[in-house]
Amino acid sequence: MTLTLGIDFGTTNTVVALAETAGPAHLVKFPAPEGELFAFRSCLSFHAGDRPNDRVIAAGPWAIDAYVEDPAETRFIQSFKSFAAAESFSETQILGRRFRFEDLLSTFLLRLRAYAEAGMAELPDRVIVGRPVTFAGGAPNEALALSRYQTAFERMGFSEVLYAYEPVGAAFFFARELDHDATVLVGDFGGGTSDFSIIRFERAKDGEIISHPLGRSGVGVAGDAFDYRIIDNLVSPALGKGSSYMSFGKTLPIPNRYYSTFARWDQLALMRASRDMREIRALEREATEPEKIARLIEVLDENYGYQLYRSVSRLKEALSADEAAEFVFQAGSISLRGGVKRATFERWIAPELNLIERAVDDALANADLAPDQVDRVFLTGGSSLVPAVRAIFHRRFEPGRIETGAELESIASGLALIGRERDLSRWTMKAPIS
Repeated sequence: MTLTLGIDFGTTNTVVALAETAGPAHLVKFPAPEGELFAFRSCLSFHAGDRPNDRVIAAGPWAIDAYVEDPAETRFIQSFKSFAAAESFSETQILGRRFRFEDLLSTFLLRLRAYAEAGMAELPDRVIVGRPVTFAGGAPNEALALSRYQTAFERMGFSEVLYAYEPVGAAFFFARELDHDATVLVGDFGGGTSDFSIIRFERAKDGEIISHPLGRSGVGVAGDAFDYRIIDNLVSPALGKGSSYMSFGKTLPIPNRYYSTFARWDQLALMRASRDMREIRALEREATEPEKIARLIEVLDENYGYQLYRSVSRLKEALSADEAAEFVFQAGSISLRGGVKRATFERWIAPELNLIERAVDDALANADLAPDQVDRVFLTGGSSLVPAVRAIFHRRFEPGRIETGAELESIASGLALIGRERDLSRWTMKAPIS
């Protein structure tokens, strides 16, 4: 019996699935404090223990609980997948120890395996890991990202580590529902990337599904970029962005770079010990609106990044269902509220929507297909529920061809199902030898 493990290591959530030679893939469950779950939050927390050099490390919902209990003394890291391909990220200091990306990922994976208990007690030799079509970042280094992945997954003990594009995994999941030949475009919208693949599925006489890759594309923007637009337009002005300070009798603008960090959730905790933080504390005395700078200092000092993230996520979800919603962020002495219309949010994210739209067209061009030659469109991932994202597809394809679903499970399950393919080399790749 061939057993394949599929791992969808996502910017926001990580999902694991197992597939045997027949039948559906099975999701690995985690007995979390709030009940059994299969979507494991991609985050870590580090807290100093009672003894020197002792560190308490938690992952997933346990990491969140540790952070919420003691945010000021807990180093909380999330969305760290977003710098997998960043050459500028070499390491970070956590409680006196250096962590490279592969150290963070292997720490996360080992904790995830421990929390899964019996679900991952014995691992198969082969694992198929999802990877974006285009990694996040301004100039992503794909080879670097895959070599970092490889180091982390080898530390788990896998003898064969293969990589497949995340939307291809979703396509294999979706293909189970097909009862006829079809050309399928899959759009996978994660936290850091939006990826697209076009695949032709045909049914042989014996019922086997034969698949042919036709085209793909991707762009390094998705849900986290939408979050940043909300913060930049709604939160940062209340924290001093756009205000001024006095210096030698001159009125000068507060530097925008203090607010760019909010684009990277994982970097907020680093601000507390940075040169910028020392400058911000000094600016409070010279600011024309010191109360706003005081809010910024409190957000950074008290490590309110996660609470802010949750408030932004709730607003985004509400705007997917309603034409208007209220933003509410309350932490410590800070209380921010404001109504937001969906149309306003869509104006904020217009640059990202344009990039996503261009990537969809690139996938069609890469496959040498017109929109009417695509039989089915399958959209998955949290941001696929954003109405402006869905509109991109409704402008190109008949609504009856578009389906959305399995936002969390489709990729991991599909990756595991790829393991049944006779010619894995058509669908998977190995990390380059470093």
